[in-house]
Order: sequence, then structure tokens, then C-alpha cells
Amino acid sequence: MPGRYNVLFLCTGNSARSIMAEAILNRKGTPNFTAHSAGSHPTGRVRPEALQQLEIAKLPIDGVRNKDWSESAKPESPKMDFVFTVCDNAAKEVCPIWPGRPMTAHWGVPDPANVAGTAGQIERAFRDAFLMLDRRISLFLCLPISSLDKLTIQTEIDRIGHQ
Repeated sequence: MPGRYNVLFLCTGNSARSIMAEAILNRKGTPNFTAHSAGSHPTGRVRPEALQQLEIAKLPIDGVRNKDWSESAKPESPKMDFVFTVCDNAAKEVCPIWPGRPMTAHWGVPDPANVAGTAGQIERAFRDAFLMLDRRISLFLCLPISSLDKLTIQTEIDRIGHQ
């Protein structure tokens, strides 16, 4: 595989998990990776708790926005090399046909937006989701992708989703 990769993180609402994953990979994966995120049914907003996690991690939040996955499936969109679903709902949906036929894997992360409770409990749910995504992305970045065959890469990205 080439040395520069486009990665798309998908979730239903594109309001928290996929947004955080995009920001993490864009920081940690530079210059070899460019991350994008989108949702099958975007909520129309990014959760403030997700933005707070990005700010705590000193990740940029300018330009962060809620997007529909159809934006990434257009012929003029960047060709994706990898597509990761980060929520169970998006993993079960029929996805668009992505230009370039990217490798795909499911990296399910519990939805922090579904947590009801105190402000502290909600903040912890978002922090836990952020840390799980950060760990998986770090494992992904440790893969010597340019020297692996596609079957081995697929095995490894699937394995990361079970970490």
C-alpha cells in the first residue's frame, strides 16, 4: 500500500466518537494519515462534551463539524484507504460504495451520548470513549502498513477493534 492514507471514521450521528477519532488521528498520524469523519444520520451538531475532550487533549477544534457520509462517497471526495465504524448502529447499516474500495473494520465504542447521570458521570463516559479511540488509533499507527499485505492488514485492523 502507498505511504499516505485517508481514513474515514463513521458513526450514526457524527457528533462525538467519530469526531474525536478524526481529531486524534489527524494529530497523531501526521503526515502519513489524513482522517475524516461522517455520520449516516448526522445530528446537526457536535456534542460539547466531545469538544471538551479534544480541548483537554490540546487537539484543535477549529473546523470540526457534523457531516453526512454522502460527502465522503462523492467521486470528487478523497479516496479512502480505510473506513472504520465506531458505533454498532453504523456497522449494521448498508454503507455507500466508497471510491477506491477501502479496507474496513468495526471498532465499536460505547456511545457516551447515551449516558444519563451526573455531569461527572457523563464527562467520564466521554473521557472513556476518547481514551479507547486513542488507544486503538495508537495501535493502528504502530502497524507497518507499507510492508504488510492486505490480508495481514485486515486481520490486524479487525483485531484492534476487539482491543
